[in-house]
Amino acid sequence: MMNATRQAKRAMALTLTFDVVTAGIAMAMAVTLRWWAVEGGPPDFPLLILISSLMFASSALVSFYILRIHRQVWRHMGATDAVRVLQGVAVASLIFLPTIFLWNRLVGLPRSSILIAVGLWIAALFTGRMIALARSTQQPLQFFQRLPKDAAMAVLVGDEAAAAIVIGKLRNQNGGAKVRLLGLLPTTEAEPGRAIKGVPILGDLDDLDYVLQMLKARYGEVPWVAVAGDAREPSTMSDVLEIAARLKTKVIAFSASEDGADQKEIRPADLLSRRQRNLDKGPVEALVQGAKILVTGGGGTIGLELARQCAALKPEQLILFDASEYNLYSADLQLRRDFPELKLHSILGNVRDTARLEQTFGEFQPDVVIHAAALKHVPLMEKHVCEAILTNVEGAMNVARTAVKYRTRRFVFVSTDKAVDPDNVMGATKRLAELTVTRNAQYGTMIPALVRFGNVLGSSGSVVPLFKEQIDSGGPVTVTHPDVTRFFMTVEEAASLVLQAAAQAERGEETGLYVLDMGDPIRIEALAEAMIRMHGKVPGKDVEIVHTGLRPGEKLSEVLTYDFEALQETNVDGLLKVRGGVKVDDRFDLMLKQLLRAADRRERTEALHLLGRLVPEYGESRRASEVGAEGA
Repeated sequence: MMNATRQAKRAMALTLTFDVVTAGIAMAMAVTLRWWAVEGGPPDFPLLILISSLMFASSALVSFYILRIHRQVWRHMGATDAVRVLQGVAVASLIFLPTIFLWNRLVGLPRSSILIAVGLWIAALFTGRMIALARSTQQPLQFFQRLPKDAAMAVLVGDEAAAAIVIGKLRNQNGGAKVRLLGLLPTTEAEPGRAIKGVPILGDLDDLDYVLQMLKARYGEVPWVAVAGDAREPSTMSDVLEIAARLKTKVIAFSASEDGADQKEIRPADLLSRRQRNLDKGPVEALVQGAKILVTGGGGTIGLELARQCAALKPEQLILFDASEYNLYSADLQLRRDFPELKLHSILGNVRDTARLEQTFGEFQPDVVIHAAALKHVPLMEKHVCEAILTNVEGAMNVARTAVKYRTRRFVFVSTDKAVDPDNVMGATKRLAELTVTRNAQYGTMIPALVRFGNVLGSSGSVVPLFKEQIDSGGPVTVTHPDVTRFFMTVEEAASLVLQAAAQAERGEETGLYVLDMGDPIRIEALAEAMIRMHGKVPGKDVEIVHTGLRPGEKLSEVLTYDFEALQETNVDGLLKVRGGVKVDDRFDLMLKQLLRAADRRERTEALHLLGRLVPEYGESRRASEVGAEGA
């Protein structure tokens, strides 16, 4: 196959040849017609026809080349291109007139023949282009359609159904999304020569690199790549991003819903191998609507999204409780802007402070409590063991006990996959919090729902904001280990499934514990490479990836359940119920008090010892690491 640059140059040469040849023919016909119409016979000077035709063709060559009209792609043309063609004709005429005057002062050349030649030439130029449009787009009058002002050129990648929706919506938005689609590359089997709603099919996904390079040669710049429909699947996105990064062009996305074709930025969430879930909002709406909802950690990424989804279901009141002044202020601002009718209360307080919790619960009497407040940064919690215990364990216990005391109907605890077989302080404290919440919920009528899931993409403390900052600064991007994997989920999906779990929970369940279906784990280095490409850069060339080694308390991979736990499907897609509880030590409550006392006194060694006894899996992990350190 001819390479893209050579084919583009060949196409430009052919279009320029057509325009120049038609100019010469138009002049020859104009002079001949003029003589026949007036004199009733052929012109007396046959050489005049030849020379004037050659001069007019030469003028057309100079004009169209200078104005770069030969770079126009006929099947992509619009009104702006038509105007440029007319400008080229005018410039060619201005070049021709003084040239022919200097040759023979227009002797023997009728002045009206010049006007006739211009008319014939314009007709030929437009006819040729309209035939090309009719063949490629089935819309010959597209030549006269107005293009969006300052529109960016793009090729659209997607299935034909999604492409048809996007193209139709773009045309009906009257300048909303300023993108000029040059062509379509279907993800399904392509049929070059066809068109969808006037946008020609240029090939299939395998031709993307070739098409972009060809269009770069024609237009002098690489068009954007727009994706829609199944092109937003991670496997396709990965290929598109790799090609776009190599050619230094931008990738954008279009929604393919009937509601519109809004232009969106590509997000890391587009890289997740996750199918769309259709969830029944009825049970959650029945739980939240008209209820008083309290969200601890309501200023954090997960807490705020939970609060946002609750706010949309019209609760009687929504109470945010957070220890961070800035997070609370920011969340309050966003929710009041997005839900002006919402009865919102933002309470600055710490879950360690029982007096503040008593005051808040006593004032608002919440029906549903969602406990999302926690310290989550694994390496930091290895350094600040006692703080992790006081917030993650005592804080959860305080909120659960206060909820029981004030007869809260439902209690939702946000847990983590790091609570399973933990080998770090953060995971161990979250596992202990699971056990503590379950035990405290037994003493009242409150229904607990504990929800365990993996990393939330883009949350504070996750790798996504860190990678973005490193890429923006030119790198390097730091990855702990080339084989490290993690489960990822978007914050929107995680929050919706947490609320589904809250609505599903029933009194008297064995554990009250639920696990979210996280899909397949994602390799962190692959995520870093994809994010680099999302920024239009090439991994290893424009931005380096550096391996720093696993940090204290980090694993290569995570799991969502213990060996003794069994999963049972629920009637909610993506939500699994955990069966198989764990028997705790008879001295659990006593050791818990001792742990909290040691943490309060900041007795790190004693606190770690007691944490290992209360969470045996963590204790075994610590002992194994200590033995390994001694052996080394």
